[in-house]
Amino acid sequence: MQNFSASQLQQYLNDKEEAPLLLDVREPWEFERCHIEGSVLVPMNQLAARLPELDPQRETVVICHHGIRSRHVGMQLEHAGFSHIINLAGGVDAWARDVDPEMAVY
Repeated sequence: MQNFSASQLQQYLNDKEEAPLLLDVREPWEFERCHIEGSVLVPMNQLAARLPELDPQRETVVICHHGIRSRHVGMQLEHAGFSHIINLAGGVDAWARDVDPEMAVY
């Protein structure tokens, strides 16, 4: 698993021809408050049940509030056979600070 800062992820996404899956693992109320455009919500506590919905061959960026839950989910995904995982270090909080100052924070 790779760890990208918010600014590294922004640059990486800008350079990619095929966008990775942006997997937000926060709770629905957090996602409603703010999220990165194009991200898909799969709350951490639903991951096991929803794992068949995800493609283990697709590059996946895991996102949470500060990067801790997403790191745990990234490890779970790797254990399940996913090989292209990126953790957003600092989470949406860092994204709001470093990339999108218009994003709501909590």
